[in-house]
Amino acid sequence: MQIATWNVNSLNVRQEHVLAWLENNPVDVLALQETKLTDDRFPSAAFAEAGYHSVFTGQKTYNGVALLSRDAPTDVEFALPGLVDEHKRVIAATVAGVRVIGVYCPNGAALDSPKFDYKLDWFAALAEWVAAEAAVHDRLVLTGDFNVAPRPEDTHDPDKWEGRILCSPPERAALEKLLDTGLTDCWRLFEEREGRHRFTWWDYRNGGWARNAGLRIDHVLASPALASACRDCRAHVGERGRKRPSDHVPVVAEFEL
Repeated sequence: MQIATWNVNSLNVRQEHVLAWLENNPVDVLALQETKLTDDRFPSAAFAEAGYHSVFTGQKTYNGVALLSRDAPTDVEFALPGLVDEHKRVIAATVAGVRVIGVYCPNGAALDSPKFDYKLDWFAALAEWVAAEAAVHDRLVLTGDFNVAPRPEDTHDPDKWEGRILCSPPERAALEKLLDTGLTDCWRLFEEREGRHRFTWWDYRNGGWARNAGLRIDHVLASPALASACRDCRAHVGERGRKRPSDHVPVVAEFEL
């Protein structure tokens, strides 16, 4: 079973990118972030023609998440329980016996911003919910754009990034709390990557892609039952070199189930 995540940074702009990628990489589940579409504009018919069911929750201009799956999804949820949040950042469904949670975690803006406090509160609510979900779902994957680079080696320039937004101790601690629920970062199960293959995001500004000034902020976190069955996890970095690309690339984990 292949489960993938991709922040497409506007599905309206990159629908054809996603369809072309799925044709060449027919994964079982694809979690999308930053669809930036209201629900009435989601291209479910196009994905159905490609062989995928779709569930989604979105809003105009910002945020928005979706799950595309070959098998029909069940037990769909669209928000973090107990957290009042108008932003569309969470979607979950059970697909072929696997509980898949797709997230678009807050960016935080800056360490001294109210948005940073919101980010940490949001992560705390996510960890509480994921712990409850893991208690009832042996096979669980939490995936998406986490807006946190877990370690210095997940940045192109640790001297520049350490302590800054996306790489600060409080953010890394929040991500670690998610891992403490019993999840494993599937990326870490395999050898370290070189060059562009170390990262999942490159800034549009200042020639980020050309300079390979990237970060690894898109993750696939798996419960013990799935982590032990994980056979690969990699970034499809070629998508960043396309015309009008997203600033993120797909990350795909493969499980032998």
